[in-house]
Amino acid sequence: MTTFDDRENAFESKFAHDSEMQFRAEARRNKLVGLWAAGLLGKDGDAAAEYAMSVVAADFEEAGSDDVVRKVAADLAGKASEAEVRAKMDEMLPVAKTQLMNEF
Repeated sequence: MTTFDDRENAFESKFAHDSEMQFRAEARRNKLVGLWAAGLLGKDGDAAAEYAMSVVAADFEEAGSDDVVRKVAADLAGKASEAEVRAKMDEMLPVAKTQLMNEF
């Protein structure tokens, strides 16, 4: 193998790792947003955890995070706007990344 091949493999590995970490961070962010929304809905314990997982699952409906925003905003009708949900998502992404980094 040449040095070029080694470098190419290293870049491919880094890209795969970065993509996986971004996916995990977004899923963790969605869970945290789900737990926040569950609190606004008066859910706690297992009900809150179950709701948070439904928020995580909502992200698989389409690309991007609009599907999550729509679900949470609809569930919170009157308790939080789409803008507030987006702001909470922006707030929770660095928290999620920090949590993931502390796990490794």
